[in-house]
Amino acid sequence: MNKKVTFMAVMFAAVTFGVFAQDGAEIKSLAFSLDIIWLFLGAILVFIMQAGFALVETGLTRAKNGVNITMKNVMDFCFGAIAYWAIGWGLMYGRDFSGIFGTSEFFNGPMEITEETGTFYKSWFFQVVFAATAATIVSGAMAERTKFSSYLLYSVVISAVIYPIQGHWIWGGGWLAEMGFHDFAGSTAVHSVGGWAAIIGASVLGPRIGKYVKGQNGKISVKAFPGHNIPFACLGVFLLFFGWFGFNGASTGIATAGEGGIWSGLTISRICVTTCLAAAAGAIAAMFLSWIMFKKPDCSMTLNGVLAGLVSITASCAVVSPGAAIAIGLIGGSLVVFSVEFIDKTLHIDDPVGASSVHLVCGIWGTLAVGIWANAPDDGIIGLLHGGGIAQLGKQALGVAAVGGWTVATSLLLFLGIKALTGLRVSQKEELMGLDITEHKAEAYPSFQIFSNV
Repeated sequence: MNKKVTFMAVMFAAVTFGVFAQDGAEIKSLAFSLDIIWLFLGAILVFIMQAGFALVETGLTRAKNGVNITMKNVMDFCFGAIAYWAIGWGLMYGRDFSGIFGTSEFFNGPMEITEETGTFYKSWFFQVVFAATAATIVSGAMAERTKFSSYLLYSVVISAVIYPIQGHWIWGGGWLAEMGFHDFAGSTAVHSVGGWAAIIGASVLGPRIGKYVKGQNGKISVKAFPGHNIPFACLGVFLLFFGWFGFNGASTGIATAGEGGIWSGLTISRICVTTCLAAAAGAIAAMFLSWIMFKKPDCSMTLNGVLAGLVSITASCAVVSPGAAIAIGLIGGSLVVFSVEFIDKTLHIDDPVGASSVHLVCGIWGTLAVGIWANAPDDGIIGLLHGGGIAQLGKQALGVAAVGGWTVATSLLLFLGIKALTGLRVSQKEELMGLDITEHKAEAYPSFQIFSNV
């Protein structure tokens, strides 16, 4: 019976191939359909990451703000999706103006059923979840003291303007792309943009009440506010890890071979392998380093190590070997531990979930790592260790600086403007009571009495 089934399957495949081989147009149509399906599946995986961010941020903050955190993660996507469709897509992928921004395809919604319209819709759906990722990164850094209405306003602006314009420079045929800057899936374009906005937002907003206390001797003591649900955070990291295979893997844009090179379906398997290995290495590095520094293996640091490895490999996932991916992840996982401590205890910037360290610091590191380990000579991307000299590293550094300068300037203007016009922070009473009750008249855990003095 099994032999019969196998024979029939082989015969069906042979007949099907023969039919398509007789008509090149049919082959092309099939390839296009497969590309749409792959990009659609990749977008769904990235969309799942929104739930991952919600769980990580909720788990690493206090119970009295659980509803507020989840509401922000739901609504920044909803507001951001409409803003990105109306304005952001056109600025990012519209007709190029001097390599700076796009000038067409605003409010785009073609109704004809053609290959061109199919390309637009598949690309828009994939890109909107990337825009949502950049926006939601900020939520964790500004958690537990931000006005909900002000956060929504920020989400609209970053999705409509801040993210798309620098995205045009990198992925829309802008000046960085023309220069040879390489960021395959967004260590800079997505993660460091969110990270820059996060650290600026947290700085303008100020720390949570009781976080930094100045003693009579003038010394500032730093108080830890432990997250209320580490299993939530762990589940969130698993969802992010899962979704990252779509984040990086589907950034090929196609599932078929296409014209070959790194931007083809031929590299999907290697991309997923390098992504997996870097995340694993990041977790191992963060765990052992926290074990050495704090005398115990710290769970939250280890979880951030996973994310650090993922962010670090995102720019280079298609152009480095598995061994290089492990090295990149190990360095990223180490950097995140030192960075969390430095930002909290030296800079005294209150980032409850370590978003700035994960996405900004490791986003910068991952982008620079392209210039060190890249080995894709057929695509003209060769790093220092493979005989490319410092040329690619210089391009990567310039891109990091340019996107950083743009994001810092625009985010600073945005947050200062919101602070002046509508207010950015809730009142002291509202913060102490918790944003669930004061902002939403709801509780994440209504059957439990939550006591907190800060």
